[in-house]
Amino acid sequence: MTREDAVETALTYYDDGKYFEELRRRVAIPTECQDPKQVPELYRYSRDEMTPAFEAMGYNCRIFDNPMPGLGPFFLAHRFESESSPTILGYGHGDVVLGQEGQWLEGLSPWEMTERGDKVYGRGIADNKGQHTLHMNALEAIIETRGKLGFNHKFLVETGEENGSKGLDEFVAANKDALCADVFLASDGPRVDMDSPNLVLGNRGIFGFELVCELRDGGHHSGNWGGLLANPAIILAHAVSSLINAKGKILAPDLLPAPMPNSVRVALKDVKRNGGGEAPDVDEDWGEPGLTTAEQVYGWNSLDILAMKTGNPDNPVNAIPPKAWALCQIRYVVGSKDDEFMATIRKHLDTHGFDMVEIKKPSGSNTPEFKAARTDPDNPWARWAAQALEKGWGSKVAVLPNSGGSICNHTFQNHLGTPTIWIPLSYSACSQHAPNEHILKSLTRQGMELVTSVYWDLGENAPAKS
Repeated sequence: MTREDAVETALTYYDDGKYFEELRRRVAIPTECQDPKQVPELYRYSRDEMTPAFEAMGYNCRIFDNPMPGLGPFFLAHRFESESSPTILGYGHGDVVLGQEGQWLEGLSPWEMTERGDKVYGRGIADNKGQHTLHMNALEAIIETRGKLGFNHKFLVETGEENGSKGLDEFVAANKDALCADVFLASDGPRVDMDSPNLVLGNRGIFGFELVCELRDGGHHSGNWGGLLANPAIILAHAVSSLINAKGKILAPDLLPAPMPNSVRVALKDVKRNGGGEAPDVDEDWGEPGLTTAEQVYGWNSLDILAMKTGNPDNPVNAIPPKAWALCQIRYVVGSKDDEFMATIRKHLDTHGFDMVEIKKPSGSNTPEFKAARTDPDNPWARWAAQALEKGWGSKVAVLPNSGGSICNHTFQNHLGTPTIWIPLSYSACSQHAPNEHILKSLTRQGMELVTSVYWDLGENAPAKS
């Protein structure tokens, strides 16, 4: 039996409908981790979907309660084959963001998988049910073809990633022996170029904060009081502009990372972004001057305003508002002083005369925090994975030191010390986290072929067990 046989088996699962049959069932489970009422659905996904699927492949399965009360569980499957074989830790998340029913295109429901041309719609179909279901099919094809994996394998499915992976850090720290592995291999997020696969070795961190300028109780007539009362909206706008200029350059030096390592610059040198026909055009003059598009997203920090409010935007009145509010976010790479961000922003605002602007951590579940993490592109496992993916693809692939987005990558590196490797299977215009989330059949079928080929190579010529 050969790699080609395994790939053919996996593509049969795809072409004959097995993959989409399983995915349809999983999309139909409303695993909205941001809605406390859906915790039973998170357990159902682990119990009724993950457990029987992995047990059928010879894995031992266990469901762990979240160490944080009232949150979804962790599912862990383990297939042991040999003491001398390397152990791979896989990952997926069964939870999704809120379905946003009623906001999808006519005829579409977040909880019903719907095919329209090359697009297949459904909540979680790209992020992340479609991606970890593809891995499960690829693993099954390897076992069917070879009779074994050729390596030891653990697969973790969490159910709270969209809530900031609350409880995951404590769970991993308490279960190091059960989760220890030689390398972490998973799929999440979009390709950088939809025309070519790539590897991702980590993630940018995410740090959210609120800026509030509240000067008085109630609004006051703008004619009688205009020119006499300080306007909190104007003050807040200038406070933000002291942090970042009109072209997106961060002006507070301590919010920037350390100089970009040479290994990162080399890895990003030839990286191109292509998000597909529905993706917005890149604003070439935005961000840190002198950086390439790839360096801006994968090698540097960005600061953005996600929401602002003052007065009554839906029904403005002729009054000076009493309060202005902004939700801001920093996406940051390894080498940033993220533990000092709050103090840095406070000091910067005070230095620039904005002591009346309050800074505080955001409330609510829509502002998760993840630490930045990165596996060096020169790591032996990173080099091996690039070669394996290139063998399946037939030409050179991009290797990103980290993604532009954020996920729980740092937890596995910090507690387990494992190199982390991601093979993103979606594309940037897939509308994840928004209405009309979808995957492309063409990219997904290609992903099935590539992931299966990488798993085949893991059983043939993976780096020696550490």
